[in-house]
Amino acid sequence: MSTDKPRIGFVGLGLMGHGMAKNLVAKGFPLTVRLHKNRKPAEDILAAGAKEVKTYAELARASDIVILCVTGSPQIEEIVYGETDILSAAREGLVVVDTSTAEPSSTAKDPRRSGARREPRYVDAPLARTPKEAEEGRLNTMVGADEATFAQLKPVLSAYCENVVHVGGPGHGHMVKLVNNFIAMSIATATAEACAACAKAGVSIRKLHEVVSAGGSQLRNLSDDGRQDARERRS
Repeated sequence: MSTDKPRIGFVGLGLMGHGMAKNLVAKGFPLTVRLHKNRKPAEDILAAGAKEVKTYAELARASDIVILCVTGSPQIEEIVYGETDILSAAREGLVVVDTSTAEPSSTAKDPRRSGARREPRYVDAPLARTPKEAEEGRLNTMVGADEATFAQLKPVLSAYCENVVHVGGPGHGHMVKLVNNFIAMSIATATAEACAACAKAGVSIRKLHEVVSAGGSQLRNLSDDGRQDARERRS
């Protein structure tokens, strides 16, 4: 495994995280993972060369960059501030990348609010697309970071993302993600109302689908992002 690449710590080998971690290992990044009860998704990651640690503090000490792929702000705060947390073992230069769909207000103050002596740089880089694209290394990410940190992270994020977009400073990534989800849910709501209107009017919904799929209002990628977020929050 190449030693000229940053050491990556990873938490969250779920629907999206498995593909992300798999691509990081496949592309030569030294990877350390912190697992939870379900060890099945980690079997091929560990077989490919990833290492396992038992605590978040150990993960921080073993990594230059820690990527968190969990549900949202409560889980992120537990990992960053909880027992044997990342912050307790933070060292100069550590970067924490939050890929969850979290609250922008929480992102903007994490972890600088702690007053810790050695604070990691905190970056929000939420995701778009689905587990299929995660396995293929073709996700999209919206990155909230300063220019220098973004430049440092881009080669890492490109290991599992097809489109890496720098959208502004910390917190801006999650804001853009939530707005993207708002657009997706608006489209889903309008589509449901359109189908209901057709059904009441006796018009074929199948024919409506045929027309819409061939026209300018066909936006399946946005809808896929919104549905995937809903599935992740239920899992």
